[in-house]
Amino acid sequence: MKRHLISAADLTRDDAVLILDTAEEMARVADRPIKKLPTLRGRTICNLFFEDSTRTRISFEAAEKRLSADVINFAAKGSSVSKGESLKDTAQTLEAMGVDAVVIRHGASGAPYRLANSGWIDAPVINAGDGTHQHPTQALLDAFTMRRRLVGRDAGLGKDLAGRRITIVGDILHSRVARSNVDLLHTLGAEVTLVAPPTLVPVGVETWPCEVSYSLDEVLPKSDAVMMLRVQRERMNAAFFPTEREYSRRYGLDAARMARMPEHAVVMHPGPMVRGMEITAEVADSDRCTVVEQVANGVSVRMAVLYLLLGGSEPAVTAPSRTEETK
Repeated sequence: MKRHLISAADLTRDDAVLILDTAEEMARVADRPIKKLPTLRGRTICNLFFEDSTRTRISFEAAEKRLSADVINFAAKGSSVSKGESLKDTAQTLEAMGVDAVVIRHGASGAPYRLANSGWIDAPVINAGDGTHQHPTQALLDAFTMRRRLVGRDAGLGKDLAGRRITIVGDILHSRVARSNVDLLHTLGAEVTLVAPPTLVPVGVETWPCEVSYSLDEVLPKSDAVMMLRVQRERMNAAFFPTEREYSRRYGLDAARMARMPEHAVVMHPGPMVRGMEITAEVADSDRCTVVEQVANGVSVRMAVLYLLLGGSEPAVTAPSRTEETK
């Protein structure tokens, strides 16, 4: 494992499988009466969020607290950043406070890389999403969810996703989730196909390790997992498709389209979902949709990443004490 987690493309196949296997151990903690490990007791982790987030910030905070770390939450709104403080000054303030790791989300692509490689701070940096660039822990939790559903919870240990066919549908242009998933799924041996309107396909996509299609109906029967993406209107400065109804008609997932998928295939979405446009309520609420599982798995995967980056030399999970078992 590298010192920082900035991009899914930085992970080797062995790194990624190690994180997924460690996450399986962490997931067992959720089944215990006391969902907490002493692994990072005495360590301080700062969640440095320059961009609004709900589920990612809460997921990281839950993971940190389950590992017994001390947590500092920083939001740019109402902080010295709104008074003009730079990323460098903020980083040096955290360095002076002795934080042991920084989780950063930033609207500018490359900000986590800059923080990790500038020398401003001597602590592992974890990218929680930067601009339209990368969101590596989202890709890891997606791969973890796919491996559990398509290979099996215990049968998947030590295995990757070789030969699995994954379809990613929607706003590829503005999606750091899509970029991260293409990189990680390719590393894990999966075959990825992107499906989107031509206006929402990035320039240079031909250099990505994936296929591109403009027909969702042709790809669905060959897919083991279909990942629907959120249309990111907040990042759009023009009209990328005629109407929501037209988008839904060509690229939305409804029950009729889901029926064209193989029986074992699953439906995924990083959330938040726009029901009625990207995905119908019938599909979102079906047993084949993994959205709620993805949220739960996110905590386990982030626990695994924090544990591995902060260099735990002892087993992450030990048998529960007799006291815990009897509570």
